[in-house]
Amino acid sequence: MPAKQIVILGSTGSIGVSALDVIDALGPNYQVLAVTGNTNTDLFLRQIKKFRPRYAAVYSEESYHKIKDFIPPHTQLLGPGAESLVYLSVLPAANLVINGLVGAAGFMPLVAAIKAGKTIALANKEPIVMAGRALMDECRRWNATIIPVDSEPSAVFQSLENTDTKTYFKAAQNISCVLLTASGGPFYKKRVALSKVTPAQALNHPRWKMGKKITIDSSTLMNKGFEEIEIMHLFALPLEKIKIVVHPQSIVHSAVEYLDGSILAQMSNPDMRLPIQYAVTYPQRQASPVKKLSIKDISRLTFDEPDLKKFPCLSLALEAAEKGGGYPAVLNAADEIAVNAFLEDKILFTDIHKIVQAALSAYKPGPGGKPVTLTAAVEIDGWARQKAREVLDSRSYSKI
Repeated sequence: MPAKQIVILGSTGSIGVSALDVIDALGPNYQVLAVTGNTNTDLFLRQIKKFRPRYAAVYSEESYHKIKDFIPPHTQLLGPGAESLVYLSVLPAANLVINGLVGAAGFMPLVAAIKAGKTIALANKEPIVMAGRALMDECRRWNATIIPVDSEPSAVFQSLENTDTKTYFKAAQNISCVLLTASGGPFYKKRVALSKVTPAQALNHPRWKMGKKITIDSSTLMNKGFEEIEIMHLFALPLEKIKIVVHPQSIVHSAVEYLDGSILAQMSNPDMRLPIQYAVTYPQRQASPVKKLSIKDISRLTFDEPDLKKFPCLSLALEAAEKGGGYPAVLNAADEIAVNAFLEDKILFTDIHKIVQAALSAYKPGPGGKPVTLTAAVEIDGWARQKAREVLDSRSYSKI
């Protein structure tokens, strides 16, 4: 059997680095066909030299000029920009596209991969938040497959009785509810003045090592709202069948409760390499570099209701999910602007939800409340980013 050829979008990010670690451990039956990066050029060049991909691309023009003279002859470096990411997403030789991009930047590569009928290991949840229903309709139209890589959606996928990716969205018929677990982040049980939280403190996640954006979203619990929207679309579940529970130990990564009362859960040590490897080797399972979970060492597993008052970002996400239409796209775009501002020390931790709330309040959906198209989602994303910047620059969020 020929080796599986894999494209990794965002190879220098936390998902990409973990994916390469997985592929390296799996051996020669899994090969890197293409990689993409952005500004971490030193790591990117090391990856190219080690994994010898046939193609490579960087989004940044500055990065392109920094590395173009150092690319080994076995790798073709494409020009900078989004077009190269789209081109690599549809390579005929690619058996699997791992989308580990951050934010809305992963939207067009995902759309392209879907229309090419690819199997996509998706860690970039933001496109599903923006236009989940339209994207899943496109998957069915083009016979494309999405295998979730985020630990919680992956856990749901693994806990379904029928994990055939062509039909698993129908499994909702037998589901009573999905128990979507959240670690709670670094501040859930701590008595801390959230208005004084620094970026360094918010980035100090107690369980997971992730990229900056998702780590901040985990600390505000916005990420859990994004995952609820993602799971709703991936598995064709109504919102009321998804229940968020805080589970600080991060051992149960999510669970599915069936109509007969049975609960199937996926449990493991918190390590992103496990859901990534499951997506890479699916439908088979192979030995993993992840430390195995010892049941006898688990003294206590706790579960709690989320505190929506302390973490209003989650409340905003749940409200956007309930309203549907373009609201989730606004939520995602405004959050990206607000989180970047917080990381740059321009706003307080407690201002993140205020900027998002202001953008959501300003959004006026079209008549009918219909699901957004792919084109409309991109337009709404652009509008929401501009609105969030206006709110940020005017500091009008301080009145909320």
